[in-house]
Amino acid sequence: MSRALVLFSGGQDSTVCLAKALSQYDEVETIGFNYGQRHIVEMDCRKNVLREIRSQFPEWGAKLGVDHVLDLTLLSQLSDSALTGDAEIAMMKNGLPNTFVPGRNLLFLTYAAALAYRRGVTVLVGGMCETDFSGYPDCRDTTMQALQLALTLGMEQPIKIETPLMWLDKAATWRLAKEIGGEALLQITEEYTHTCYQGDRSIKHDWGYGCGTCPACALRAKGYVAFAE
Repeated sequence: MSRALVLFSGGQDSTVCLAKALSQYDEVETIGFNYGQRHIVEMDCRKNVLREIRSQFPEWGAKLGVDHVLDLTLLSQLSDSALTGDAEIAMMKNGLPNTFVPGRNLLFLTYAAALAYRRGVTVLVGGMCETDFSGYPDCRDTTMQALQLALTLGMEQPIKIETPLMWLDKAATWRLAKEIGGEALLQITEEYTHTCYQGDRSIKHDWGYGCGTCPACALRAKGYVAFAE
């Protein structure tokens, strides 16, 4: 039986990755992290997405295994980021946006690998991408390759990190969602996922809920327009 563990935040990218894993593997578990994020609403949204996938895709629902949620709120104490505090979103002197949480993906994947080891899973799936992204160094392919090697050596068993969206722009991510799950998956993505850094779900756009101005919303909106053309 082929098995995978998907890093699932409840956002657009991780939802597409989850759908892709469900189309490929016999059993798929999910893992989410509460790290004191400003957009904590995503923790509720991920439950809704999982519910809708089970309801609208019974064949995928039969493959969905345990959903794990880990408390990593210590991360918010270590980082000085607009994602874990109330600072206004802006660019820093080093050229990165202050929404960058240092070490976030490194920690996420390390904890996921530890859980996967206990669960007998050797494939981790994440929505990291360096095509349409905010410049985060822990989203780059080279980082993922290095971490995959480190985890494999450190656990003395093969650990594979799959990043299906690494070389896709956001328009291609929308197209992939339609290709995998049709209009039903697009509807789930638009109605139930959450990507906005502000945690704003008061405004519904064609592409989903969000403030419409933060970097995450801007990327999502731009991709949707290109996809819809």
